[in-house]
Amino acid sequence: MSNLNNYTLITGASQGIGLEFSKLFAKDKHNLIMVARDEKKLNELKVNFQKEYGIKVYILPIDLSVDNSCEKVFKFVDEKNITVDNLINNVGIGCFGFFHEGQDGFEERLININIITLTKFTKHFIREMTERKSGGILNVASTAAFVGGPKMAMYYSSKAYVLSLTESLHDEVKDLGVRVSCLCPGPVKTGFQEKSGIKKSEKAKKYLMDADKVAKQGYIGFLKGKAIIIPGYKNKLLVFGNKFMPRALSRKIILMNNK
Repeated sequence: MSNLNNYTLITGASQGIGLEFSKLFAKDKHNLIMVARDEKKLNELKVNFQKEYGIKVYILPIDLSVDNSCEKVFKFVDEKNITVDNLINNVGIGCFGFFHEGQDGFEERLININIITLTKFTKHFIREMTERKSGGILNVASTAAFVGGPKMAMYYSSKAYVLSLTESLHDEVKDLGVRVSCLCPGPVKTGFQEKSGIKKSEKAKKYLMDADKVAKQGYIGFLKGKAIIIPGYKNKLLVFGNKFMPRALSRKIILMNNK
């Protein structure tokens, strides 16, 4: 079994990129706190990880869009006297369609998950990390963070916040023994597209990255202490090229692709 009461906490840990991060940390003998809504899936993963990797796993089946959900996690960690060595803020949701036509109330849920929860987790654990001068936080944003996104306005905006916050914190704490990184993937083969109401053409689906490849590149960049991690050379080119493109043109292209 892993040594001490030190853990990596991962949100959205039961599927997609979060699940792949869980596998990578487990393989490297990190104890895990896996947070997601699907209790059945979390239980299955707990049994498998403990058996295969010889680590300790706690599961927390919690909906992080609900008020006081963060506080429940903090209380659990305190009661178990756990040290969170690494925090992976992976959970996030999106929505597709014109902002003015969106369902009332969904914006609060998106902000709660993509912004408020991430911010609360980051602030709570970064304080502990800076005190002991060790630890790391990886926030998952998106290439969407680099431009405005018509028909996905809330999602793009929330990821811009995540990127800006993470960049700032990276420089605030890098001399205090704490690393803070932002992972900015492009479209990924996960359930995110379907849940957000995004329908990709067969041609577009060919450009989706596999979640395990995204997580692997994110993991390597995080361990190296990189501020911004953009997996895949096509995504790197996209972000680089966007710097030289008028923002109005970028938005026009995104709107055309989001028909």
